[in-house]
Amino acid sequence: MSDALIGIIGGSGLYQLDGLEHVGEERIQTPYGSTSDVVVTGDLNGIRVAFLARHGRGHRLLPSEVPYRANIYALKQLGARYLLSFSAVGSLREDMAPLNFVLPDQYIDLTKRRDSTFFGEGVVAHVSMAQPVCSVTCEVLSRAVRTVLPVDVRLHQGGTYVCIEGPQFSSQAESNWYRSMGASIIGMTNMPEAKLAREAQMAYASLAMVTDYDCWHPREAHVTADMAIANLMTNAERAKLVAAEAIRVLGAEKPDSPAHNALQSAVVTPAEAIPETLKRQLAVLLR
Repeated sequence: MSDALIGIIGGSGLYQLDGLEHVGEERIQTPYGSTSDVVVTGDLNGIRVAFLARHGRGHRLLPSEVPYRANIYALKQLGARYLLSFSAVGSLREDMAPLNFVLPDQYIDLTKRRDSTFFGEGVVAHVSMAQPVCSVTCEVLSRAVRTVLPVDVRLHQGGTYVCIEGPQFSSQAESNWYRSMGASIIGMTNMPEAKLAREAQMAYASLAMVTDYDCWHPREAHVTADMAIANLMTNAERAKLVAAEAIRVLGAEKPDSPAHNALQSAVVTPAEAIPETLKRQLAVLLR
């Protein structure tokens, strides 16, 4: 397996990275099963990266079917210290219009059917999710957006992402409820992704690409798959430019992140009480 400094998870519409050299495909079997698809590794401007299509190439997996634990574990196993996530979202705020970009810094997790931890079955750990996004990596994404995209592309710094189970879109009552919580955007995939990335001690940040106004807006059309796809294809091309610049900056600066030490005081179970098989399995996360 090739060591990769940076992991990239591509959401709806972003199924590959352009410009990679020395490309390889890794079929990785993890203790949590197979990844969504092959992990594509390669060099971008001399920096080793690992790319994974969250829903699989061809968009084959529902949000609830994405093997989140396998995906994060595989990227960490490949050496990734930074994880850039790209996702299509609906907007719950008037000022966050379709084709805008958002860098969420908080989450509300309303998922119901997903394994959200690497721990259990003999080992207990409690990582902090008070600040669920790495501010250092988020700032790199912010700089990348402002460097490579036209000035008329609006970027919102901060906001709360409410993650629902899906695959259905919200009812109007639900959409208005999420707005009353103070949520800014709505999606189906950043949880438990962000939680698992923290447990894997990876510096995680997500660039959310707005495609619609969900169904709360009194004057805008309610979201449909066709509407979302049309806008996300525009955003996906922009996302590739942002990813390339963010990779360049992270590769050059290699900033330290508090996330890199997230497990330092999180594991409660004494080392001598952890079964050897679990120690070997979790060693990937602890390095």
